[in-house]
Amino acid sequence: MDSGPSTEVTITREDALKYYRQMVTIRRLENAASSLYKEKAIRGFCHLYAGQEAVCVGLEDAITKEDSVITAYRAHGWTYIRGVSAAGVLAELTGKQSGCAKGKGGSMHMYCKEFYGGNGIVGAQVPLGAGIALAKQYQGTKDVCLSLYGDGAANQGQVFEAFNMAKLWNLPCLFICENNGYGMGTSAARASANVDFYTRGDVVPGMWIDGMDVLAVKQGGKFLVDLCREGKGPFVVEVATYRYTGHSMSDPGTSYRTREEIQEVRQTRDPITHFRDKIIDAGLTTAEEIKKIEAEAKNEIDEAVKIAKSDSELSKEHLYADIYANPLEEEIRGLTPFTTHKHQRVATPINIKL
Repeated sequence: MDSGPSTEVTITREDALKYYRQMVTIRRLENAASSLYKEKAIRGFCHLYAGQEAVCVGLEDAITKEDSVITAYRAHGWTYIRGVSAAGVLAELTGKQSGCAKGKGGSMHMYCKEFYGGNGIVGAQVPLGAGIALAKQYQGTKDVCLSLYGDGAANQGQVFEAFNMAKLWNLPCLFICENNGYGMGTSAARASANVDFYTRGDVVPGMWIDGMDVLAVKQGGKFLVDLCREGKGPFVVEVATYRYTGHSMSDPGTSYRTREEIQEVRQTRDPITHFRDKIIDAGLTTAEEIKKIEAEAKNEIDEAVKIAKSDSELSKEHLYADIYANPLEEEIRGLTPFTTHKHQRVATPINIKL
């Protein structure tokens, strides 16, 4: 690129408090998910976003609700910031009917308007994101798609195939590598010959962003989104971030890194405390106001936990509902020879123009 975004950022008091509230709420949401998992109220896979909050908060403010996002399985924070309530996220994790996918999706598969969910196949969301961007271009909109993947997925062949096709067609897409340093239990340096992930798009321009600074994420993201709207996409982005927990709840996260490393990041680079100190020093808020925001976030998550624990599961017949938006056959295929279920719709369909 000939130029980059300004390294000076102006922020209003309103936005500062909004960013802080969102990051604190996501952190509390993930802490609640951790507790629910340890209580065995959440089963199966559960990948937490604690430490990476500045990425989704900053990028969300760089786009509009008409833009699209698709991500990997570390999706709770993105689901919340895209518009699903904390109760909708936690109830989905506990398999309850008030969850955003009525409890049938779980940790990896959460959706809302223009959010195409978390995806469990490593790297598969990258070509899907290119397809979403192609649809937006075909429809003649100025909307963009953010397609997020981790450093562990950065070596997948389909990622580079998507880069190539997106560049050939100048798709309005940001391919964003959330580099939290570790793909499962392997450090990025042990798995990738080139750890400068933002340079790996060949002729696709790239940008490195400090993913622990919400203002840097917003500034860099907005700069590239605006270029995409002008037809100058795609771009490859690396947001350097960190996860405090293991790869998933079944991983203690301390066999391949030291506790001292995690503690150092918490003390020196935490996106929430770093931002809090910055906005207090700038006179945009006070310590008392910060405490009030934190208390409100705690109450919001506490209420969401109550719903996630107390709500009922879907009835048995509804487990097979909403498989297709427009089923062409009356009965569902693929069941046992002794079981038959008919298609039925329970959820309100979301109209998507294709």
